[in-house]
Amino acid sequence: MKITIEKRNNKEGDKQSIRLIYWHGSYTDKDGKLKHNRKREQLDQYLYTTPKTKHEKQHNKETMQLVEQIKAKRIAEAASGQHGFTDTNKLSTNFYSFFNKIMETKKTNESNKNYDLWQAVLIQLKRYHPDEGLTFEQVTVEWLEGVRKYFDSQAKTKSGNLISSGTASSYFNKVRAVINEAYAKEIITKNPLKQVKGITPISSERVFLTIDEVRALVKTDCRYDVLKNAFLFSCLTGLRWSDINKLDWSEISEFNGVNRITFNQKKTGNLQYLDLPPQAYSLLNAFEKKGRVFQSLKYSAYMNIELLRWTMSAGISKHVTFHAGRHTFAVSLITQGVEIYTISKLMGHTEVKTTQIYADIIDKVRKDAMYKIPDIGL
Repeated sequence: MKITIEKRNNKEGDKQSIRLIYWHGSYTDKDGKLKHNRKREQLDQYLYTTPKTKHEKQHNKETMQLVEQIKAKRIAEAASGQHGFTDTNKLSTNFYSFFNKIMETKKTNESNKNYDLWQAVLIQLKRYHPDEGLTFEQVTVEWLEGVRKYFDSQAKTKSGNLISSGTASSYFNKVRAVINEAYAKEIITKNPLKQVKGITPISSERVFLTIDEVRALVKTDCRYDVLKNAFLFSCLTGLRWSDINKLDWSEISEFNGVNRITFNQKKTGNLQYLDLPPQAYSLLNAFEKKGRVFQSLKYSAYMNIELLRWTMSAGISKHVTFHAGRHTFAVSLITQGVEIYTISKLMGHTEVKTTQIYADIIDKVRKDAMYKIPDIGL
């Protein structure tokens, strides 16, 4: 924090009032302009604008000496935590350096997925506030509100699309974690998060296919066989695009007469295994059995377009993405009465409540459940 002395002329112009200006941080407004946070203290002192007599000159000299003493006292008070500020040395701590220290703790031997997420947050933060000299003195309620708004409505992906509300919520939570840690370490004495709401993610519709729709896809030609096989494989195993894309024959082995995949999930880094039913295994190119299983599978615009064309040709009007295969797997098992905990393990969810979302979208299951109530003789 910085304290300066400000002099203001009165209406007549013969005298100047004096006040102290407390400068404590800055923020970027909605127009992208840098704004400073200031607090003013009016002092009961005045100066002669143009001192002429010896008396007036002496008055100005003594008044300025007194004002400088008051300023020095206020600086000492601010350094000791009064006025809502903390030690000026702590406040000058670089926000991005502190963020990096916390981010480095997210590296693990098993997976860097969480670390990668923190890196993505840092990239977005620097797009919002490019100045590498950002300090905690500048991290105010207004600054955080600006970050929140940026994540919620302006931040974009590499492809130029706005990030989802779920991603925005996750990103802002990382910033909140940094602020809370700074508060715990007494870098700041007041937590600005008390006045800033988090971002509530909007639940998006989970598109899934019925078994009849999957059967229709099996009978319909797709321009890229590898795409067709990979998507159907996702429908039968629940694997994500990232795990199917990197699936290697070294991760597939025979166990008790069953073909099994043993792999680390790319998203979570957790070790998982899945026993492959024969129809799922039949989708694999088992001639060479080395290297990537789906060798020519690539994430590209033409693959996404072909996925939509293929599903439309099969008479499916839904907006199908590759992730719909994973949703289809979960919904199919729930429809068949498989217990939710088992499905959660098969999908590699860390919490059952994540899997529970799928149960909420199956109207048929909910309807059938109501008809299982025993007859009470009415």
